[in-house]
Amino acid sequence: MPFRSLGLDPRILQAIQEAGYTEPTPIQAAAIPQVLAGHDLIGIAQTGTGKTAAFTLPLLTHLSKIIGLGRMRSIKALVIAPTRELVVQIHENVQAYAKHLPLRVATIFGGVGERPQIEALRQGTDLLIATPGRLIDLMQQGHGNFGELECLILDEADRMLDMGFLPSIRRIVKALPKKRQTLLFSATLSKEIEGLTHEFLHHPKTVQIGRRSNPAETVTQWVYEVPKHLKSPLLLHLLTDRAFNTVLVFSKMKHGADRIARYLESYGVKTATLHSNRSQNQRLRALKDFKSGQVRVLVATDIAARGIDVDGISHVVNYDFPSAVEDYIHRIGRTGRAQAIGDAISFITNEDQASLRTLEKFIGRGLVRKKAEGFDYCAPPNESSDNRRPNREGQRDSRQGRNQNQNQGRNRQRDSRSSGSNSGSQDGQGRSGAAPQKRRTGPPQKQDFSLGQRGFQATAGEVQGRGEKNAGAGSGNRSGYRDRDRNRNRQGQGKPRPQT
Repeated sequence: MPFRSLGLDPRILQAIQEAGYTEPTPIQAAAIPQVLAGHDLIGIAQTGTGKTAAFTLPLLTHLSKIIGLGRMRSIKALVIAPTRELVVQIHENVQAYAKHLPLRVATIFGGVGERPQIEALRQGTDLLIATPGRLIDLMQQGHGNFGELECLILDEADRMLDMGFLPSIRRIVKALPKKRQTLLFSATLSKEIEGLTHEFLHHPKTVQIGRRSNPAETVTQWVYEVPKHLKSPLLLHLLTDRAFNTVLVFSKMKHGADRIARYLESYGVKTATLHSNRSQNQRLRALKDFKSGQVRVLVATDIAARGIDVDGISHVVNYDFPSAVEDYIHRIGRTGRAQAIGDAISFITNEDQASLRTLEKFIGRGLVRKKAEGFDYCAPPNESSDNRRPNREGQRDSRQGRNQNQNQGRNRQRDSRSSGSNSGSQDGQGRSGAAPQKRRTGPPQKQDFSLGQRGFQATAGEVQGRGEKNAGAGSGNRSGYRDRDRNRNRQGQGKPRPQT
C-alpha cells in the first residue's frame, strides 16, 4: 500500500518522497486512516516501527486544512512526551514532513531557559510539543492559549504514567476543550495503565501490531553471565571487536553511567553519556556526536533513552539488566529499527537471574547464553577496574597511614611536653620543657604567698594539698576559709576572717 492511498495532503506526500520513504509500516497503514476519520485511537506497536509518523502524518494533514482559521496562531494541536529527547525527536520528524507547509511549531521542555519558550507561545503556534513538567509551569504562569485546541497526542503514554506524570497530565487535560480528538501511542501498554486511558479518550479505536510488548524480531538477543565486578572489563573486551561500531549501553543509575564512561575513556574508547543530570546542551551534543560517529559508545539511562532515534545502532548492551520487561523491550528496540538487523546483549549477575527468568517466560523462549573467548571470568575483584573502590580504599589506607604517623608524632611531642612539665613542677621551675634537674633531698623550700595584707609561709607540698582540697570544695564554698581562720585564731597566727 503506497502512502498516496492513505489520503494525506499532497505537500506532505512530497516531503515523504523526498525523505526516501515509499510504503507505510504496518502501524502507519492501520492508524493513519483511523486518525484522519477523527476517531480517538490507542496505537500499540514495537519500538522502531514508525509510531511517530503514524500520528504525525495525519495530524499535519488535518492542520494543513485549518491553518489560518480562527484566532491568530492559537494552539491547534498538543503533543505530550515524557522526555526532552523525545520532544526533540518528534520536532525533527515534524520539520521533515511539514517543510512545505506554512506551519508554526514550538517545543517546551525543561533544562533550558523559559524566556524563549514563553516568547514562542506569545507569538502564536499551531503545534506545540512539550514535556508535562515544563508545560504545567508555564500554564501556571498564564501562558498558552488552548481554547481552540482540536487534537491531543500522548506519546510513550505508559512511560509518562510510570514516571508519575499522571497528576500533571490530568491537570493539563482539564485545561483543554472537552471536544477534541485524543491519540495515545506506545510500544508497551499494561492493562492497569490502559484502564486509565478511559479518562482521556472517548470510545477509542485500538490498533495493535504484533504481540503486546513483544521484542522486535530483527534483533538477535543473547546473554553473558558474568560476576558483577567484571562487567566493565567484559564490556571493554567485547569492544575490541570492530563489529561493535555504534554501541548503546544502558545503566540503571546516573552515577553508574558516568563511571562506565570514565572507565571506557581511560582505555581510549570515545564515549558520551545521556542522563537527567546532564544539561540540555550536553545531551543534544552527546546525541549529535553519537549519530555522526564521533562517539562510538553512548551510555544512557532508561528515561533519557526514550528519545534516542539513531539509525544504524549495531549493538545494545544491557550493562544493568532491567527488572521490568517493558524496559527491556524499549532498550533493545533502539537497534533493529525499521526492519534493520541489530544485536542485544545482556550482562547477567546472580542478582539478575529472577528478572531474566521472568523475561524468558514472557517472550516464550530462553535467551542464548554465550561466553566471551579469551576473557578471564575468574579474575579476582582487586584486579578489576569495574569498581573504582579498590583504588579509593588504597588511597584511604594511605591517608590513614599518614594520619597515624602524624598522630604518633603529636603524641610524642605531647609526652615530651608532659614529662618536661612534670619535671619542671617537681623542681619548682613551673615551665614545661625545662632541662631536668636533680631532686633536692633536704627539707622542702619555703615559698612566700600573699593573701591580701596577710602573709604566711607554707611549704610547696602544703600549698599543693590545700589547692587540691579547695578545688574539690568549689570556689563558692566558704566553710573551708572559716575553718582555716578559726584554727589560725586559736594558734595566734592572725585575725579571724570576717564572716560574710
